[in-house]
This record gives sequence, structure tokens and C-alpha cells, in this order.
Amino acid sequence: MVQDRPIRVERRLSAIMAADVAGYSRLMHNDEEATHAKVAALLIDAVTPAIAERGGRIVKNTGDGFLAEFPSAVEAVRAAVQFQARIRELTVDDSEDSRIMFRVGINVGDVIIEPHDVFGDGVNIAARLESIAEAGGIWISSSAYDHVQGKIQAEFIDMGEQSLKNIERPVRAFRVLDVAMPRKPAPPRRDKSSIVLPFQNLCADAEQEYLADGIVEDITMALSRFRWLFVIARNSSFTYRGRTVDVRQVGRELGVRYVLVGSVRKAGNRIRIAGQLIDTETRAHLWAGRFEGPPEDMFDLQDRVTEGVVGAIASKL
Repeated sequence: MVQDRPIRVERRLSAIMAADVAGYSRLMHNDEEATHAKVAALLIDAVTPAIAERGGRIVKNTGDGFLAEFPSAVEAVRAAVQFQARIRELTVDDSEDSRIMFRVGINVGDVIIEPHDVFGDGVNIAARLESIAEAGGIWISSSAYDHVQGKIQAEFIDMGEQSLKNIERPVRAFRVLDVAMPRKPAPPRRDKSSIVLPFQNLCADAEQEYLADGIVEDITMALSRFRWLFVIARNSSFTYRGRTVDVRQVGRELGVRYVLVGSVRKAGNRIRIAGQLIDTETRAHLWAGRFEGPPEDMFDLQDRVTEGVVGAIASKL
């Protein structure tokens, strides 16, 4: 009896790039056809040429993004810097609400290779780094950083160890800054300021993301009615969606004193909104509240969150 030979699994050390469009669901909700056309055009005009020029290959498309493999971490980072710069050029005249911006994660690891896919922890880490990168940003793992430091014209910010979803061990990450990008001066510090970060959607249904975004927008507008309170625009807050953020970092980057974080959960005919107000200088929790009610009481719930935040800040001024 002839025994079947075991199927040979091809493995190799590769630089894996994962990328997607930041805020894709919101963009598609606002204008499906225009968003689809813009993403397709940017892939053709900016992304694909940069990857091919640097010796990479797009393994597969993922709807709002793609997965690519490179034989070199240096070339992977160069490709990402190149197409991110080109995308900025092509979208510079677009409004903030409709601008297409990619976020990128890069990792070096031993992966399983198939003709139209790649598998393994090396892939998963790249995808998780992409998910916490800011819109227009590039985050790389320490394994990728070890290969590229001193070899490319870019600066790196050490973001420390990141706890990534479904990854057992923390991963040290670095944020890539293209040295060709104009460096923005740090915004002035405003003691009487606040920012509403995107509330985390704790519902299993991804469609409820719109609910969380709507709540953030409504609370932002409500807070902005107080003239003595400076509120950062919601577009700035959405750049932190899905990221594990250090409130001190947010304070430095946006020049704000207070950060409001929260979550939204919907179960049956009940909605629960939870929020915490944090001082970015001391990391002290100034206020916390949890409000629950039926969907028809949504405006009342949002008003109660706003009242709690305003009351906590007013007592500090």
C-alpha cells in the first residue's frame, strides 16, 4: 500500500504589509459610488505602482484594503511612504469628510505562502498594527524596525508595547514619519479645552458603528455651544478610532486639556452609553457616568452625558 506523501507547506521570511481605508464604512454610507471609484483610482494610480516598483506583490484585495508581501522590509516601508505621499498629493483638494486616507501596518515574520494568500502570526500582527494606525499613517513592528533603521529616509517614533487583539504577547511598535512631509508645529496648549474621542462600539453588529459615530457628533455639537469651552472638531477625534491611545499623547498632539472616552452598547431595545472624562496632564479621572434607556430616549441620554462633562470641567475652571 502506497502512503500519501504529506503536503509540503511553503514557508518563508517575508515583510507583510496590511492596509485599509480609514473610516471606510462612514465614507461608503455617505456616498457609495464615489467612495468606490476614488479607492479604485488611488489603488491604480498610487498604491499598485509603488508596490511593484519596490519588488512587492499584492497578495489579495480585502474590499477596503489589501495585503501585500515583500522580500525586504526596507522596500516595504519605502513603498508605503511612497504611496502615502502620492495619495496625499492626489487628495489634497478633497474635503475632510470625503478624503480617502489609508492606514498601513508592516511586520516581518515567517509566514505560510500560497499563490493567492499568506497566513500566520506574521500576517496577523501586520493587520493588527494597521488597525491601530492613524489615518494616513504607517506603523511597523519592532521586527521590521530592526531591518530598516538607518536604511531609509524617515523618522520613527517609538510607540511602546501594544496589546493587539488575538496576539498573545505585546508587540513593540514604531510610527513612521516621512521626512519629506512638512512638520506641523505642536498646537498651542488650551487649558479650557476638550475633545470627544470616538466612542467604542461594543455591539456585535458592525452596523451600530453609525450609532456610536452619531452619538459622538451630537455630544461634540452640544459641548461646542458653551463659548468658554474649546472643542476639537470631530474629524480630528475620528483619527483615533480603534487605537489604544495614551491620553497624554493626545493632549500633546492636539493641544487639549481634557479627553472624553466612552462606549456604546445596544441590547434589544435598550441602549447604554458610558463615558469617562480624563485630564491629559495628570491622567486623573474627573468624571464617569453610565446612562441607559430605550432608543427613543437617545437625545435625553446624550444630554445627560453632556451635562456631566460640562459640570466636571466647569468645577476645574
